[in-house]
Amino acid sequence: MAVKLKPLEEQVIVITGASSGIGLCTALMAAEQGAKLVLAARSEDVLQSLEEEITASGGEAVYVVADVSDRDQVEEIANVAISNFGRIDTWINDAAISIYGRLEQVHEADSKRLFDINFWGVVNGSLAALPHLRANGGALINIGSEVSDAVVPLQGMYSASKHAVKGFTDALRVEVEEVDKASVSITLIQPTAVNTPFPNNAKNYMNHEPKLPSPMIDPHKVAEVILETATKGGRDVRVGAMSVLNTSAFKYTPSLADKFSAKQADRQQEDFAPIDPEGALYKPSHSGRIHGHPGSPQP
Repeated sequence: MAVKLKPLEEQVIVITGASSGIGLCTALMAAEQGAKLVLAARSEDVLQSLEEEITASGGEAVYVVADVSDRDQVEEIANVAISNFGRIDTWINDAAISIYGRLEQVHEADSKRLFDINFWGVVNGSLAALPHLRANGGALINIGSEVSDAVVPLQGMYSASKHAVKGFTDALRVEVEEVDKASVSITLIQPTAVNTPFPNNAKNYMNHEPKLPSPMIDPHKVAEVILETATKGGRDVRVGAMSVLNTSAFKYTPSLADKFSAKQADRQQEDFAPIDPEGALYKPSHSGRIHGHPGSPQP
């Protein structure tokens, strides 16, 4: 069943992970196009500044400080959306974190924390959003990755979590769209490497500052696709030529893809020492930046 979605200027949009990178970029672009926004992340200072920036420009936004791994905190995001705007038209699960290090090195507690954010955060957001999306129709957009199908060494647990996000999203889509015939569009976005503060926010077990392998795409390209999906729907959407190439390689030539992926190990390390090895796994990043600054130390 085709789902009729509203134009952005008529939508109330919830965005988790709104304090940096893709989430921050999407929030600003959505505000420019007239959407009402509910912004969620752990970094209250950034959220407050973002809300003030949007409202000063004539937009409408509220923020909620929330850790997506906590279901009660995620339910509060939905409550704030309903109390302020009366409905939710699109919910975007963007919050995510990574760990750089060999799988044998990474402590179990860190791996579980990553899954609490990356996987359970998506589950919590999806299940909190669904009753409201079912009520009036709407879009649920989960941010996966090219490594929802492929893998990358030194980010093995991140790759595993994004595989899990894809499995959950696909199963939920079948139940909601196909079994229930509900007026809800459920989409998985799969970007390639994106130029955001993502590596600097990661926990890092390496002896060098982490980075993403090039080529990277601009986060505005991903945000454009997300907002297009909010109005037109979609199933799974790959963003960037390398996402299409890598996901296809792992599907059709997996042994060759393994060898190509192995070459990415050395391409994920800068030539200087780690700046903040703990990253934002257990604490807010306070980043407030859309782009990262690959190739140079962060201030």
